[in-house]
Amino acid sequence: MSAPAAFLNAFFRIPKGSSTGRAHGRRYIVSRTELAGGKSHKLVAHQLGGGDYISLNLYQKHGGDLLRPCEMPAEKVMDFVLDFVADP
Repeated sequence: MSAPAAFLNAFFRIPKGSSTGRAHGRRYIVSRTELAGGKSHKLVAHQLGGGDYISLNLYQKHGGDLLRPCEMPAEKVMDFVLDFVADP
């Protein structure tokens, strides 16, 4: 699936490395990693005190940015990224 511009803007606002924050009123710990010289990205989020889990890969290619959720609907990962606000 192609990654929309709003998703990409929100994704790159998430700090690299580990951080905590909120999405949909729930607290998460998030890990965002850059690979392959910044052409590949991985995001994993675990809900603190709950069972929710988010995992995705983002590939930046010459033909466009590709979003690849890991065994979950693309809508779930897009909704999470668009709503996530990292703690200051």
